[in-house]
Amino acid sequence: MTEFAHLRHGMVDVQLARRGIRDRRVLNAMKQIPRERFVEPGFEEFAYEDGALPIANGQTISQPYIVALMTEAAELKPPDKVLEVGTGSGYAAAVASRLAKTVHTIERHEDLARIAAGRLAALGYDNCIVHTGDGTRGLPEAAPFDAILVAAGGPVVPDALKRQLSIGGRLLIPVGDSEQEQSLLRITRLSDTEYDEETFGAVRFVPLIGEQGWAEDGTRSASNHVPGRTHFRSLTEMMGAAVEPLPSFCDPDFGALFDRFAQSRVVLLGEASHGTSEFYQARAAITRHLIENHGFTTVAVEADWPDAAAIDRYVRHRRSRGPDEKPFERFPTWMWRNTDVAAFVEWMREHNNGKPAGKQAAWFGLDIYNMRSSIAAVLFYLDSVDPEAAAVARERYGCLTPWQREPSTYGRAVLTKGYRKCEAEVIRQCQDILGKQLDYAASDPDSFLDAAQNARLVASAERYYRIMYYGGAESWNLRDTHMFETLGHILDAQGPRSKAVVWAHNSHIGDARFTEMGAVREELNIGQLCREKFADAACLIGFGTHTGTVAAASDWDGKMEVMQVRPSRPDSYERQFHDAGVVRGLLEFRRDESLRRRLLEPRLERFIGVIYRPNTELQSHYAEASMPQQFDAFLWFDETNAVAPLGPEHRRAGLPDTYPFGL
Repeated sequence: MTEFAHLRHGMVDVQLARRGIRDRRVLNAMKQIPRERFVEPGFEEFAYEDGALPIANGQTISQPYIVALMTEAAELKPPDKVLEVGTGSGYAAAVASRLAKTVHTIERHEDLARIAAGRLAALGYDNCIVHTGDGTRGLPEAAPFDAILVAAGGPVVPDALKRQLSIGGRLLIPVGDSEQEQSLLRITRLSDTEYDEETFGAVRFVPLIGEQGWAEDGTRSASNHVPGRTHFRSLTEMMGAAVEPLPSFCDPDFGALFDRFAQSRVVLLGEASHGTSEFYQARAAITRHLIENHGFTTVAVEADWPDAAAIDRYVRHRRSRGPDEKPFERFPTWMWRNTDVAAFVEWMREHNNGKPAGKQAAWFGLDIYNMRSSIAAVLFYLDSVDPEAAAVARERYGCLTPWQREPSTYGRAVLTKGYRKCEAEVIRQCQDILGKQLDYAASDPDSFLDAAQNARLVASAERYYRIMYYGGAESWNLRDTHMFETLGHILDAQGPRSKAVVWAHNSHIGDARFTEMGAVREELNIGQLCREKFADAACLIGFGTHTGTVAAASDWDGKMEVMQVRPSRPDSYERQFHDAGVVRGLLEFRRDESLRRRLLEPRLERFIGVIYRPNTELQSHYAEASMPQQFDAFLWFDETNAVAPLGPEHRRAGLPDTYPFGL
């Protein structure tokens, strides 16, 4: 593959496909057209960058994404006759020529039209016919057209172009009062007198000069009449109209809003911080509804497996068969030991009461950190089913003994030869347990799943702490891959019809390919992996807020504080929701294609974990993302409150001995 061909394929994959261009015919056409042949001499090296480039007469060759967007929206078919207004270099006409039977393209600058005609002919695009004239008047002698694409922005939709559409024909044109306020419109002709209008987002084009466009001096042409002018809707106006209001968490209508996602195999619910009460309450309300009404039986959370197992035993009324340790005692304790989680756990226990094991809702942890408790759980299990195997396991895990309480120091230790055998030993132990599944699982499959997953966790954690010492994307990728594989093991254990709700941070459940994580740092996450495996059967829902309070620490292992969340930045997605006047609501991106496209351009998005540093918020907590591709929907709460950690004041009389939080 030549250098330009390699750049061309990269442009299509990164700038077009990842930003939402879905029509394979458009993508394939743009992989064929040598864009470097359509730019001015000396600009060839920039031909496949994400931007417009200057050509003669003060005109431009449009950004590749805009060409793809307009071509896709025109829905060109092989028999179609197309009119393009604004030939420029001829690049967009060449793309359209690969999708339609005939392309007429009209350019008001005679020298540009001549050069473009020669270029198109030399490259073999012989179904392109170049004309010179006023594009706002169209080309009546060749009308009607199945599609008209206008590559310049006018103050109105020219009547002449609308009249030259065939019935069912599509007109794509940027319209607005100035170069800074243009909206890409698609006008579809329904009958002799009726037209439908759709908006495809904000764009910026050179002015459309002509009888029914702008005059050369920047004023409106004399014949340009105001009654036909299309109102430009701002982004915040579009968002305000598209966001569905949310009722209170206790209202059944809250959960019912999420019936639309009930056919998914996995529904992933995010959070913009680990310490915001509204995020936990919303996830609980959605999950209750999916469990009660749509057959979901798994809640899988961003928590360590052995800690979550204590909650699972409680909610499923199972007797404790493992080491007697309180869960979630490690930093950050408030992430799961809070009143919102405790209330949901009580609901799960009540929901499961009296139900057969196969109908109960279960609670599982996906994370990797609590290696010490996982080792203890494996040994406890083997002691009860196979004491000889337990003795072997103790020997194998022995090399990890010095590091179980502080595994973060393990990476440096394995640089010495004596600790390099740990990897092989813990993997062998995991393989041995899995190899005896038929023997071990026959009498108690739940206990076997618990032991097997703990063994997997130890093996993954050993590698995680070993590579974490060096930094980089590999440790993040190992962690999220482990969490995704754990989710898969849970679903497999519960059968082919099992369905799961996942609770994790936005950084884990939003598709990493459409954030700085994937685009810059080559990191993946659970959301990406779920989409790759389950396709449309995976639903990714993000959460966000503008301001309020959050439970967080200033440093790792620091004391929890209730901190004030700074108002969102003006250049962020969060500010768009706030400025739209949305108090609390649900935005499902696929329900409004024009808004989805308008939001595609990456913006800043806020990520707060268990650490919050307001003084360096931009550097510490914001990253660029394309939200409509990162998530399928977004849940918005304009002002939020910190979670309340469990304390002695929350102690209740009559709690069973199995109560997991041990207050």
